[in-house]
Amino acid sequence: MPSPQKTTSAHEYGPVVPPTRRDEVAAAGSELIGGPIGRWARPGGSALTPVRVVALVAIGMFALGMVQKLPCYNWAWFRGTSSQYTHACYSDIPHLFIGRGFADGLIPYFDRLSGDMEYLEYPVLTGLFMQVASWLSSPFDGGMQYREQMYWMVNAGMLMVCTVVLVVCVARTHRRRPWDALLVALAPALALTATINWDLLAVALTAAAMLMWSRGRALAFGLLLGLATAAKLYPVLLLGPLLVLCWRAWKWRAFGTALLGTAGSWLVVNVPVMLLAPEGWKKFYTFSQERSVDFGSFWLIITQRTGENIEVSAVNTYAILLMLIACAGIAALGLMAPRRPRFAQLAFLVVAAFILTNKVYSPQYVLWLIPLAALARPRWRDFLIWQGCEVMYFLGIWMYLAYTTSGNKQGLPTEGYQFAIALHLAGTLFLCAMIVWDALLPERDVVRRDGMDDPSGGVLDGAKDVFVVGQAAHPPQHAAHTAQRPRVEWGAAGAPRE
Repeated sequence: MPSPQKTTSAHEYGPVVPPTRRDEVAAAGSELIGGPIGRWARPGGSALTPVRVVALVAIGMFALGMVQKLPCYNWAWFRGTSSQYTHACYSDIPHLFIGRGFADGLIPYFDRLSGDMEYLEYPVLTGLFMQVASWLSSPFDGGMQYREQMYWMVNAGMLMVCTVVLVVCVARTHRRRPWDALLVALAPALALTATINWDLLAVALTAAAMLMWSRGRALAFGLLLGLATAAKLYPVLLLGPLLVLCWRAWKWRAFGTALLGTAGSWLVVNVPVMLLAPEGWKKFYTFSQERSVDFGSFWLIITQRTGENIEVSAVNTYAILLMLIACAGIAALGLMAPRRPRFAQLAFLVVAAFILTNKVYSPQYVLWLIPLAALARPRWRDFLIWQGCEVMYFLGIWMYLAYTTSGNKQGLPTEGYQFAIALHLAGTLFLCAMIVWDALLPERDVVRRDGMDDPSGGVLDGAKDVFVVGQAAHPPQHAAHTAQRPRVEWGAAGAPRE
């Protein structure tokens, strides 16, 4: 039986792929800094390696995002609701500093809050992140406004660290394509939404997990994915595509190790709070179930257009059914595509399906998809089309809230906001369609066009297909993967045959 550990592929340490030689949009954009890289250039000879450049660019873009929040930081968070919307600089962080008891020294999950919320409605690791930020900001004594500002600033600093971890992990995941991480670093939606909430913690942990999987470290992948799931629920969805791909390649040991690692680290974080503060611990899960249709979802368009409220239980049921249908389609794609899809491709599709069918699509949820998009479809044109849709929605939701909260009704009316929702849903669907097209026609995939198989696939990279459905073909074999297994197909009568 072959070892589940990844064997280095022949292509893995090949030359770095410069995007300005492969992507016309990247080449055109490079004119701002002197044009595409020359034929005889040697990028590795400079101290500014691709990873360092990407990290510096990410820090610069994050700083620009902080500057964009300056009107709120100075006054708009504290002078009524509509001004923070008209300046498009809203953030949950300063408001929850007071609203979730951090200003009063309350401990998340253990201390009961005043009002209807009762307990903090975030997963345990995010709650710890929020509490650590509160401890770090406690030396900055002053009025409540100053304390809110310092709490946001400390959180912004911690989230900047998460951003650097994120882009470095993306740059290192595809070893020959580190410049694809510039898609993440330069993403306008990342700069605009990075400090709205605490999602970047889970996003960074997920990117680190995918880096570990690309190196064949299944246990480290599982441990990091479990931590990411303890910060936000969506990372656990990556186990679904991994199951399908490991099934097709018959890499059960690696998948089992990843699954056990995920469950183990999630339990280590959650069980102490679950046992000592059960009511506070379960608040996130009960809140997710009881939450009504909210901003950004197609469910909101339905309720606003029809004028009828859909029962929360019915929306939950319909959303689960739609998600299951989407997952079945993604699984079919993974098993029936002519060449085994790349891990990042199916990961993007399953997370996008979750967001699209969910009863809320908050503006910061785009952060979940940005690194997956850079790994799954590193084409600047398509990425920027999608980002344009997300930026339009970012502006649309704040203008709509300005319209509904201001007495003079200045902003975006309901019909305009519905168009903004439809636009950002369409942008996500567009990118999904491009990724599905790449999976069905592998010769279109820009990553594989450079001679790679699945650089984020770890043990899947260059592995031979074992289980396929229909006429799915074998992927090209690499010399490093010499272990063979019998190919299993499904016959017409539904029985497996070799």
